[in-house]
Amino acid sequence: MGSRKKEMADRLKEIKKVTAIAKLNDVPTSPRKMRLVADMIRGVEVNRALDILKYTKREAAGRLEKLLRSAIANWEAKNEGDKALENGEVIVKSIMVGQGSTLKRIRTAPQGRAARIRKRSNHVTIIVGVKDVKETVAKQEE
Repeated sequence: MGSRKKEMADRLKEIKKVTAIAKLNDVPTSPRKMRLVADMIRGVEVNRALDILKYTKREAAGRLEKLLRSAIANWEAKNEGDKALENGEVIVKSIMVGQGSTLKRIRTAPQGRAARIRKRSNHVTIIVGVKDVKETVAKQEE
């Protein structure tokens, strides 16, 4: 039983070596607007994803481009000397957009009433990694 857990732990360590994470918290954009842009780059090769974000007119695209560049830099720091980035093997494995805090404001409404304005924010997490982890782990062991 103990050897099986050790194998699982070793496999998780190898997977973590070839993946990199970048987070962006409290972005003052609604999560729905951010998800529209995030869905365009999910599962796409990173260089192509940067091109998509560069030519997308939405405001969220600029923020996601900067975050993706950070994730790529984190991946390069972990995998120095690896040619996977130039070969186009590094992809956006997952991109998650969650709801952040909401600022509640008051606006005047007709007939002396008050209407609530919700200024939403979001948290974004990008995970970048190699397309096929099993092949990459096998290459590193050789």
